Amino acid sequence: MKSVALTAYPRSLSKRTGVKKVRLAGRVPAVIYGRLNPPQNLEIIRKEIDDLIHRSVSENVLVDLSVTGDANAKRLALVQEVQHHALSGQVLHVDLHEVSDNEKVTIMVPVETMGEALGVKTGGGTLEHVLFRIKARALPKDLPEVITVDVSHLDIGQSIHIGDIQAPPGVEILGDKKISVISVAAPVTEAQELEAAEAAATGPAEPEMIKEKKEEGEEAAPAGKPGEKAAAKGADKVAVKGAEKAPVKGAEKAAEKGAEKKPEKKK
Repeated sequence: MKSVALTAYPRSLSKRTGVKKVRLAGRVPAVIYGRLNPPQNLEIIRKEIDDLIHRSVSENVLVDLSVTGDANAKRLALVQEVQHHALSGQVLHVDLHEVSDNEKVTIMVPVETMGEALGVKTGGGTLEHVLFRIKARALPKDLPEVITVDVSHLDIGQSIHIGDIQAPPGVEILGDKKISVISVAAPVTEAQELEAAEAAATGPAEPEMIKEKKEEGEEAAPAGKPGEKAAAKGADKVAVKGAEKAPVKGAEKAAEKGAEKKPEKKK
């Protein structure tokens, strides 16, 4: 990776209002994280950082950084992260990571394809890009901006794995060698498309609620405690028994009274 010259300036404004003033002045706030030095707040002219990003193949950019008023004339650094505005795409913030030219570093490198896959060209298959970035390790000067993979030989059902990718000289590709990076899938038939569309339109079926139906004219009786039921049953029996005994007792008394009042016949 070829290094590009970039000039930065020390930044004293660090709070939210201060960062806003920096942006209004046409500069972009930045931070450089050193290997041996503590993080330092910087600001970069917006046009310079915009031109740097637009000219680069990816956001992995190696820069020869010159900080105005700094004791070190130049510092080798990688552009680690660039924050963009969600709507306008304007650069909001830049993170730089200081590196040494004789120490290996690890970065995520974009993967691009070259050629048209055989399975797509002759079989109507679909090229599937499973991994868009892979991890690579190398000296800063040997780091690739992008890794290009030839897919012209891929047929339907075939894949290119991490272990199949040929690394550039001086570069080590890290990760599980069996992980698929690019593959060619079989074409989807009309029946499969129709089935998928119907499944999406129908959605999951709602569960049916099953309720117990009552017999016609049946009313639910309120539930009671066992003691209450026994007491009610006993009260009913006492009432019936009392009703049966009361008339008999009254009739006996009337008969006795009538016998006392009846006069004896003279002979």
